[in-house]
Amino acid sequence: MIDDIVIYPLKQICDDRGKIMHMLKSTDPHFEKFGEIYFSFINPGIIKGWHWHKKMVLNYAVPIGMIKLVLFDGREDSPTKGEIQELYIGESNYCLVKIPTGIWNGVMCVGPKTAIIANCASIPHDPTEMKRADPLSDFIPYNWEIKMR
Repeated sequence: MIDDIVIYPLKQICDDRGKIMHMLKSTDPHFEKFGEIYFSFINPGIIKGWHWHKKMVLNYAVPIGMIKLVLFDGREDSPTKGEIQELYIGESNYCLVKIPTGIWNGVMCVGPKTAIIANCASIPHDPTEMKRADPLSDFIPYNWEIKMR
């Protein structure tokens, strides 16, 4: 586990009409502040990443589909500097993943359908406070191939 990455199980309320999938409330103890909410669609087999934020805290949940979320700790002062963490989140593992500043992250849709990632970000999007890297470069030592365990 990477230091400061927090995973919260999320509640789903189902009835005959459908369901409600909770994500984040201002009364949750792990809520910091609201900047914006956006939805990122990712098609099967596609990789989005790497990216890193200097100011923005990310709060990811995947209500539709499944993704592999890969985190890399590039923070100089972190006890887990250089560590990689893989999480599979989505319909069969519905949770909120809080990603602090300074953590590189990338995602891959691992299911048979398009996945939707909801992000409740702590600040509005600002391209000047983030960095990007090619997900297939050697910058982060990670192999995106599907592993048969």
